[in-house]
Amino acid sequence: MEKTEKLLRGLELVLFLLVAALMILSLYCVFRVVPNEVTMGAVQRIFYFHVPSAWVAFLGFFIVFVASIFYLVTRRLLWDVVAHAAAELGVLFCAIVLFTGPIWARPVWGTWWTWEARLTTTLVLEMVFVAYLVLRTQAESRAQAARLSAVVGIVGFLDVPIIYYSVHLWRGHHPIVFKSSGGQGLDPIMLKTFMLCMTTFTLLFLLLLAMRIRLGLLQESLAELKEQGSIPGA
Repeated sequence: MEKTEKLLRGLELVLFLLVAALMILSLYCVFRVVPNEVTMGAVQRIFYFHVPSAWVAFLGFFIVFVASIFYLVTRRLLWDVVAHAAAELGVLFCAIVLFTGPIWARPVWGTWWTWEARLTTTLVLEMVFVAYLVLRTQAESRAQAARLSAVVGIVGFLDVPIIYYSVHLWRGHHPIVFKSSGGQGLDPIMLKTFMLCMTTFTLLFLLLLAMRIRLGLLQESLAELKEQGSIPGA
């Protein structure tokens, strides 16, 4: 694990420098460069935070899905640590989605919340992975926590494609950001800023993921030392 931790520390440094620079650039572009959207006005700027948050939340839950499968196949705790870290970040960014969405919806739709398909399925996804995190704390053993949460993580991810295709399958208020044939007429500078924000949020997610995985590995090492009695008084 020492090699993994050393690799993660180096990765964190590189990502931190990139994220710091891109975050400043993204904020400048969102609030100083892009024009107001014609129909929604200034509130549409939430778009540059709302959509990237949704993307990295889904990315987090996809990592949970993949890491959980690898854990069940190999029983290596490293995969469970990765899944746990990604689940925590997925819940965090999904909460940002559910928080920024109503702020955007209130002046545009005239209501804070409506039980349309995409909103409802996103809320369900958040609740499933909150349950995933709670389940880990209630298991009788470390192995049981990893095993049960892996099953929940795999099943819970199945909601992600439902969310993505919900605006096509059911009629609702939620807009389609990009159609299969291209964008929805975004101004070029808006599209460039959007892609910049997507890149920034993705790198931020990877930075936080690397930090959380390294913390998880340290926690596993500490737990192992306690079991071996290598820590006096533990």
